[in-house]
Amino acid sequence: MDNPEQASQETETHCHDHNGHGYSDDKKKYLARLRRIEGQARGIHRMVDEDVYCIDILTQISALTSALENVGLSLLKDHLDHCVVDAARKGGKEADDKIDEAMAAITRLVKS
Repeated sequence: MDNPEQASQETETHCHDHNGHGYSDDKKKYLARLRRIEGQARGIHRMVDEDVYCIDILTQISALTSALENVGLSLLKDHLDHCVVDAARKGGKEADDKIDEAMAAITRLVKS
């Protein structure tokens, strides 16, 4: 799925058969983390604009990358704990599809 819009549309249909998404209980926490990440990205932009030493910029890029990876891993864990476990309990094709979907997400995270 190279098209993010297509991926979003397909994923939306996969987790609506129960109460919310795996991250629903922590939505405020995720939004706060993402706002901090946005601030980090703006800070990096400002550093480049102000001709800050390249190693200092690279250090901030590393911190930003780590923050994004942590959000991704947390979302993945929530998905596994919620959506995949629910599907596994039901068994059959739905369980197989959820496991395949989770593996694809893990593969994308590892490759990024």
